[in-house]
Amino acid sequence: MSIKQKLMMIMSVFVLGILLLNLILNYYTVGNSLQRDSQSKMLLAARQIEGSVERNRSISEKIRRQADYNLLMAARMAALQLNKDYRTITREDLEQASRMTDIVHISIIVREEGGFRIVESSDPRQKAEAELLTDTVARAAEDLLSGSQAHASGQSEAGADTFWSSPTTDSAKHYAYFEKWGMYSDHQRNYIIKVSFRDSAAQQLEAGPSLEDTLQQILKTDPRYLEITGIAPAAFSSSAQVDAAVRKAGSPGSSDTILFGTYTLNQWNEDSAAVEKAIRTGDSVMLDSRVQEKRVLKSFMPFYPEGRDPYVIRIVLDYQNISSLIQELLFSSIIISVVLLAVVICGIYVLAGYFTRPIQSILEKVNEMASGELDTRLDVKGKDELAQLGSRINVMANNLSLYTRWLKQMYEENRAVKDHLESVINQTADAICVTDTEDVVVRVNKAFEDLYGWDKQSVIGKRLNVIPEELKGEYEEQRQRLLEGESISSTESIHLRRDGSRVEVSISISPIYDEEDGINGFISVIRDMTGRNRMEELLRRSEKLTTVGQLAAGVAHEIRNPLTTLRGFLQLQQQTGLLNPKHIELMLSELNRINLIVGEFLILAKPQAVQFQKTDIRFILRDVISLLDSQAHLYGVEFETQITDQPVPVFCEENQLKQVFINLLKNAIEAMPGGGHIFIELCLSGENVKIVIKDEGTGMSPDVLAKLGEPFFTKKASGTGLGLMVSQRIIQSHNGLLDIESKEGEGTTVTILLPWAAHAENPGTAGAPEGELQSGV
Repeated sequence: MSIKQKLMMIMSVFVLGILLLNLILNYYTVGNSLQRDSQSKMLLAARQIEGSVERNRSISEKIRRQADYNLLMAARMAALQLNKDYRTITREDLEQASRMTDIVHISIIVREEGGFRIVESSDPRQKAEAELLTDTVARAAEDLLSGSQAHASGQSEAGADTFWSSPTTDSAKHYAYFEKWGMYSDHQRNYIIKVSFRDSAAQQLEAGPSLEDTLQQILKTDPRYLEITGIAPAAFSSSAQVDAAVRKAGSPGSSDTILFGTYTLNQWNEDSAAVEKAIRTGDSVMLDSRVQEKRVLKSFMPFYPEGRDPYVIRIVLDYQNISSLIQELLFSSIIISVVLLAVVICGIYVLAGYFTRPIQSILEKVNEMASGELDTRLDVKGKDELAQLGSRINVMANNLSLYTRWLKQMYEENRAVKDHLESVINQTADAICVTDTEDVVVRVNKAFEDLYGWDKQSVIGKRLNVIPEELKGEYEEQRQRLLEGESISSTESIHLRRDGSRVEVSISISPIYDEEDGINGFISVIRDMTGRNRMEELLRRSEKLTTVGQLAAGVAHEIRNPLTTLRGFLQLQQQTGLLNPKHIELMLSELNRINLIVGEFLILAKPQAVQFQKTDIRFILRDVISLLDSQAHLYGVEFETQITDQPVPVFCEENQLKQVFINLLKNAIEAMPGGGHIFIELCLSGENVKIVIKDEGTGMSPDVLAKLGEPFFTKKASGTGLGLMVSQRIIQSHNGLLDIESKEGEGTTVTILLPWAAHAENPGTAGAPEGELQSGV
């Protein structure tokens, strides 16, 4: 694709984006304006409905008072005409009294055991009932006779405590619910007079236009209004009450939930939340919703009449008209945008041709330079950006000519240096191997071929398996350290040759970095250590023989004393011919001493191979403390421990560590003949487990402290001096450290450091025979 085409495409896309953005902004701006206009009209309609509601409430209150007064007067006139005993009253008496009032029906209610019952009525549709009354009439009769105020909301103001009238409910179609009735009792007769309006009398109380007429007029004036509803917020919060109100729609005054209008477009979940928000905030709430597959706008406007509960007027507006206006505007905008886009594309095509002609000329010359014709130069005219670009291309061509000649010279020099380095690498006695980060061999020298038995062609590009199986875990750890940028120097290990034989090597590995300081490989320098290790082994054996000779001399000296004692007792028994039990006990004691010396000497000279296991050292230490606790009490010594709650696993041989702890704690106990405390602490210290044993004994002088660990050196009368040496050897076999600090008169502190199993490697088998190679680096 040419620059001209790209330029046209970019400009066209840019113009198209602007036009689309303009269409979107117009769409939302017009939509919002039409919604605000519709909301204003719905608010105006709601204000009109509010005025009608308040006017109807005023008329309704006036009619209610007039009705209460008419019912009271009718009841009093009937009382004057009727006997005080209900048993003497007939239907004809009630009809005559009813005709005198000309507006009411009259019924006689008497109290019986358990309730009230109608015994006679002037209404031909109502007959005497055998069953007791259980509805509002019965409760009202009870309140009237007892003087209770339980139904005070229905009590007439004109009748004081002798008259009770039913409550009045407002309606959208009527001013009052005129199945209205009242009850009268002067407390001098044995019955209650109930009076209720006749149908014709009730119609005489109605006058003027109703709220329903106002609602119908608004719906007819603007056909976009689909539904108007008056909502009582408290009752509207219950779905069951709303459903009941919808079922009673059209019955005057039958619902305390839907105050007026209809609620056929029922969306209670959404509407109840909007009603609650409108009442809480005091502002109208607008919802854009869908009802019965039709998009509508719903407005909820709260009103707070003085002295009465607030209510909400819900107006549902059909969105179809708004959508039609928006679509017409959008269609017109699209047509205009298409025309503008076509004009802009034509203009862009003309301008793109004008600007790209110099660029095409520059491109032709650059292609010639790319093909190797660096002597090509551009004919630069003018001072604009394209002319400056041409000038810089000419400068670049000059520099490329210079750099090309310089690179050829450097190439020849680098090739000479490379040949020299290859000669040095191939002639060195150490094996050299270069690998990438995936251990794939990149390069080896002649010494590598001689050491491992592979030739260069068979190893380059492959991964060599020179690590024994038991050392692969250690190698992976080293490799991870190398990837982190660490170098490994002079590490001894065992590698495998091509034929499977093992060779002892010393290896140094360093990472190779690229220009961005990233690791892209490793170089290994490997030296055959077989000859040197054999010489070192001979030296170790010579040194060992010297040490064993010294130990043997010490053992002979230590054993000679008990042997002299045994010889003396045996000669005495030979001369006397008698066996003395005390002599036998002393001889056995001397034999045990000889056995102890020989046993500790054997442990020191050649410890048996044991298997290390991962064990929580807390349990080992606690077992030893429990074992020596009784002996400590005999000396008046108490153990004070401070052992961590965290698991402390170490790789160890449990019995050997127990032997160390027993030796150290017994030494601490015997160092305090007068009693005292031994402080024992077990905690983590970095990557090590730290055990501290501190006594309050007599301590040791620096001269004595310097000789500790030497064979047969001891301060105890019955000691051999080998216990501490054996303990030190056991700790060393666990890759640990044993340190002793002491001051005369202040006590002795022994500190043991052992590798924590979370960071340490299993030492393997302790006490391997001398001369056997140990795997590892």
